[in-house]
Amino acid sequence: MDGNGRWALAQGKPRVAGHSRGVDAVRTTLQACGERGVEYLTLFIFSSENWRRPADEVSTLMKLFVFALQREIDKLIELGVRLRVVGDRSGFDAELRRLIFESERRTEHNTKLQLTVCADYGGRWDIAQAASSAANAQLEAGADKIALSESEIASHLAMAFAPDPDLLIRTGGEKRISNFLL
Repeated sequence: MDGNGRWALAQGKPRVAGHSRGVDAVRTTLQACGERGVEYLTLFIFSSENWRRPADEVSTLMKLFVFALQREIDKLIELGVRLRVVGDRSGFDAELRRLIFESERRTEHNTKLQLTVCADYGGRWDIAQAASSAANAQLEAGADKIALSESEIASHLAMAFAPDPDLLIRTGGEKRISNFLL
């Protein structure tokens, strides 16, 4: 999800109007993916860099995330969508963390479409947490020294359960990956 705020400003509307429209676009995208047999969809909804935005915008985005989870969970279940949220959840408030956990639990047996929502996610964060996790696994197994391979790090990435992406679309028109899935 990219360019929602810029789209709203170009329409003479507040940025939040664009973010709300972005939720509507996700609903349409999920429906289309289901109809076309897409098995995996990953949405980058909030990068670790987004915490630098104005506090009122961040607060609005968090409230929108809560609202979207509350409003859309039954539709996800109906469509056979499994939801996973990847990223550093420690910055989210308790209500949002609870809703994420509950939404993941309620959809964990769905198999039609695997929806991964990257929230407070960054590729650099993911590499760091994967390396730390892989190193800890080696230490717990009794290793004298740590020697990490690319495959060991890959197996500890937050997205290790999903295949590498076939297609990356930036809906806002930017031509950079913005610390996403490095």
